[in-house]
Amino acid sequence: MVLLITLAILLLLIVWGTIDFKLGIKKQRSEAKRYVQEMRNGQCELLTTGHELFKKLIDDIHNAEHHVHMLFYIFRDDHIGTQVLKALQEKAQEGVPVRLLVDRVGCHLSKKSIKQLRNAGVHFSHSHPPKFPYWFFTLNRRNHRKITVIDGQIGYIGGYNVGDEYLGRDPKFGDWRDIHLRLHGDGVQDLQGQFLQDWRVATKEKISEKKYYPPLAKGLHQLKIIPSDGAFLEGAFLKLIKEAKISIYIGTPYFIPGNEIKTQLIEAAKRGVDVKLIVPKQGDHPLVKEAAFPYFQPLIEAGCEVYRYYQGFYHAKTIVIDKEVCDIGTANVDRRSFHINHEINCLIFNREFIKEVIAIMEYDISISERLTIEQLDKRSFFHKSKERLATALGPLL
Repeated sequence: MVLLITLAILLLLIVWGTIDFKLGIKKQRSEAKRYVQEMRNGQCELLTTGHELFKKLIDDIHNAEHHVHMLFYIFRDDHIGTQVLKALQEKAQEGVPVRLLVDRVGCHLSKKSIKQLRNAGVHFSHSHPPKFPYWFFTLNRRNHRKITVIDGQIGYIGGYNVGDEYLGRDPKFGDWRDIHLRLHGDGVQDLQGQFLQDWRVATKEKISEKKYYPPLAKGLHQLKIIPSDGAFLEGAFLKLIKEAKISIYIGTPYFIPGNEIKTQLIEAAKRGVDVKLIVPKQGDHPLVKEAAFPYFQPLIEAGCEVYRYYQGFYHAKTIVIDKEVCDIGTANVDRRSFHINHEINCLIFNREFIKEVIAIMEYDISISERLTIEQLDKRSFFHKSKERLATALGPLL
């Protein structure tokens, strides 16, 4: 009797969770905004190591005169996190407005750290708390954006979060390969607008003062900032792939693209486009690595090249099409980024800058292992069983 009751409760939870999740996605899609962003002409700087990123970020915080706005998905109060928190607190104590927004699930700050922030004058809030009526869906939804704006003049966007693993200090993952952008001038206003919108959603505080939008200098790099709210991102990636004539480079830590993108990558390879994919050899979440394998075989058979990066953990989120357009941001090539998470990416159209990005990706390919059909054929029964389970859970991974 107890077993039957337990099974019945479990079945009800599964049914409720499924309905909750599907209705939550439906509601989010109905409310999602299709952003039509202007072309900007700013100045972009590539940051490819955590040490380089955090040095520049902390220096920019120390030099802030008007405000600091910061949003991260993951924020830890470990070695590097404590340094960033200290810089924010010192700046707030100087009387400079500081706002810090962290995803509810990704936040790993202790109550003590949050109290110290607020006591120092930092405005702190969580984004995306789970809430009814779609509790299970909102528990899975993430504000996955990483945005920092300093004085409305300098902006940061990319794949890094705040934590020691991003400095290679986690022995499990070793060196961390990622890409972040430091923007200066034109284009920063779009990062500012997205931060203030997310802040308003989280806190109900409406901030629209013109003082947060100073005049911005023009730079050498044509760019567009592209936010997404769990909709339209997949279509944007599909458009880029369909337009490719020469080459497609994709770097992503999580590759669960769905059938449409898989099909278009295969079609691109068949029409002679050189398609290269970089993924990590080591997974950092259960089943995520296995969920990619059902996509690899048809891609490789069509002529696509799949490289598994093994000298640390590969977390960069980069797409380059025909050496003419480059996408760098927070979105992975997976269904979570396409249909659940809130993301923000940057399209860059400067050829000299794109050459620099391709050089980085080619280097990463040179120190990666190329996946072959022979290796796929040797997968164990246990590995294939994990793949089947990962495929069933694909929308949640």
